Amino acid sequence: MSWAVEEWKEGLSPRVLQKIHELESQVDKLKRERQQRQYQLETLEAVLQKQKQKVENEKNESAILKRENQSLMELCDNLEKAKQKISHDLQVKESQVNIQSGQLNSYKKDIERLEQELKR
Repeated sequence: MSWAVEEWKEGLSPRVLQKIHELESQVDKLKRERQQRQYQLETLEAVLQKQKQKVENEKNESAILKRENQSLMELCDNLEKAKQKISHDLQVKESQVNIQSGQLNSYKKDIERLEQELKR
């Protein structure tokens, strides 16, 4: 088949044949460069897609972490409020215990006084 491709060159001057050979070499070189650049382009596009996917995954993870952080902050707030309420309730109960302890002491004194009166 290559003889048919080369047949059109018959009868051309050596100078023209040389120029044709140079042009064909240049075409082959340009085809190889084009293939190389096409491969590089495809490789870079693949890398770009991976980077885009990575960025998207990180955005999603960031959004998840933000929601989790918000939830934890709300939980902390609720726990702080509960702690304050329990602390207040404890103070109220301690106050009640102190009052009742005072009353108990007063009753004990009353009982002791009454016992002393009974002994007399």
